[in-house]
Amino acid sequence: MKFHPWLACAFLLGSASAIHAQQKFTLLSPDKSITLSVSVGANITYSVSQDNKPLIGNSVVSFNKGNWKVSRSKQSSHEGQLTPIVKQKTATIDDRYNELHIDFNNALSLEWRAYDNGVAWHWITREKGPYKVTDEQAEFNMDKTGKAWYPQEDGFYSHNERKYIPYGVGEIDENKLASLPALFEVNGTKLLITESGLYNYAGMWLRGGNSIHGVFPHFPKTVKITSDRDEQVESRQDYIAELKGPQAFPWRIVMIARKDGDLLTNQLVYQLAPDAKGDFSWVKPGKVQWDWWHYNNVYEVDFRAGINNDTYKYYIDVASKYGIEYVLLDEGWCSTRDLFSLAQDINVKELVAYGKKRHVDILLWSSWMVLNQQMDMALDTFAAWGVKGIKVDFMQRDDQPMVQYYEKVANAAAKRQLLVDFHGAYKPIGWLRTHPNVLTSEGVMGNEISKFANLIDPVHTTTLPFIRQVAGPMDFTPGGMINVQKDQWSAQPAEPMTLGTRCNQLAMYVIFESPLQMLCDIPTHYLHEPEAMELLSKVPVQWAKTIPLQAKVGEYVVMARQALNGDWYVAGMTNWDARDVEVDLSFLPAGTYQMQLWKDGVNADKNAKDFKLEKRAIGSGARLPLKLAPGGGFVIRLSGNME
Repeated sequence: MKFHPWLACAFLLGSASAIHAQQKFTLLSPDKSITLSVSVGANITYSVSQDNKPLIGNSVVSFNKGNWKVSRSKQSSHEGQLTPIVKQKTATIDDRYNELHIDFNNALSLEWRAYDNGVAWHWITREKGPYKVTDEQAEFNMDKTGKAWYPQEDGFYSHNERKYIPYGVGEIDENKLASLPALFEVNGTKLLITESGLYNYAGMWLRGGNSIHGVFPHFPKTVKITSDRDEQVESRQDYIAELKGPQAFPWRIVMIARKDGDLLTNQLVYQLAPDAKGDFSWVKPGKVQWDWWHYNNVYEVDFRAGINNDTYKYYIDVASKYGIEYVLLDEGWCSTRDLFSLAQDINVKELVAYGKKRHVDILLWSSWMVLNQQMDMALDTFAAWGVKGIKVDFMQRDDQPMVQYYEKVANAAAKRQLLVDFHGAYKPIGWLRTHPNVLTSEGVMGNEISKFANLIDPVHTTTLPFIRQVAGPMDFTPGGMINVQKDQWSAQPAEPMTLGTRCNQLAMYVIFESPLQMLCDIPTHYLHEPEAMELLSKVPVQWAKTIPLQAKVGEYVVMARQALNGDWYVAGMTNWDARDVEVDLSFLPAGTYQMQLWKDGVNADKNAKDFKLEKRAIGSGARLPLKLAPGGGFVIRLSGNME
């Protein structure tokens, strides 16, 4: 909703009672750089500025078209430190914010928070009986001349696997639907919109028009099962959710980043999620050898490859050789309609026992529909077999009943100490804090598409860290070893190619976050690549520190991370532009380190598999010049401070 001067005149001509009815609140971020202004009258509006520069103009928020009479308001400050069970970006998180809590006379409350890197709000109801949510307004009124990276969707039934379309904010009309998160740039500042704490409600999406605004899939009225994994909504009710009793609703988040690199360390989704309940000390992040990407197409073996125990024992042997913690049995190990009807040559108990002797655990895939029908019996059986986790697939919705399903799975799995990977899924909403056994999720256009289409290119992969990954871990499934430049790609579903260089794929293991990180390629390929495996066998999936070094959305990203064991990793990726990068190692504690450097080979612009591994000592103050090929990358590992 755009502000017009004539509105001010009309307002001043209004009655004195109308003037007195307006209540205004101002909330500053702890560092006082961000100002959140809230006005309560006939409507509730808010605006946001940073360094006195407007970012979001007067925008309406509303819930069930309430009557907004303030009964009480309170401001408070919080300063603390969070210690995540699973350390996605950092071992600890500084949690500082100022809060405004407003109670209304209609059993609703509205809570606002201002952080140094964003603002957020959510609704809370004190309603005691049953009720329905018929409407929620969440406007984001931005300058129409701003830019957007917009994950446009065809409808609410979606895997949420999208490219980010470059639009001007003014080009986004009511017909352009987007899933979250979505990125905008206003007055040179990046604004990322997403949500946290989505439970017992429907997910928020975006449309354009007079302003960018939230829309919600309404409660399903009739559904139709169209396959062994697809349940589509045929008609919807005239309400978003049906509820009973008090509830806190999801946080609507606007992350604010002066520099693109600031998005890479923003953890507001985690900070705003509810705390976990129970003991999750058993959760074990790790890397996973994955089968589906290459259709079990192993070779140089003495057995018939396929979905059988011989093939999975080979996966386990290779995983054990390289210290990979898990092997995933994806679709095919059992009937998609009955989790107890195993493929003819599969014996899961035998594989679990074989893996246990080699320190490799087993994960199992399931479509969401059959798991929903057999959940308790299936999860009890998996746990009895010794399976350590599940990959749940094809949900493709986030209306209230499906959101409830996610929580049901997370809780049921935790009860049996099982890890969870959600596929065919919506974006992360703070699972790592609330359900730490939910280690990763899809909701990303990832490497699996490389089997069929050339969409996963270096422009896309240098965009993902600034948008989708900001919401939480992403199961992108990196690790392809058949690397090609853009004019050499072709669809090879049983032995897929990836666009960009070998070192671009290797860099993803540092830049892309997933505490359950896949190795997507054929184990035989990894056995042929000992220098690549020097990295992949040791690179961790949790991080003590994250430091962005150089970053621009869709162009390049260079970041440093410290592992929990103290080693440092620095990685970089570029889009299709060849790039000279100078890595400044002054962030390191003083000393001399043993360096391993995986870098693009001199012919990587022609043969993307070309790379070189260098090993030498290097000092903490060094500046390291590197040449990145088109679609290129690099990885540095620094260990053993020798001083």
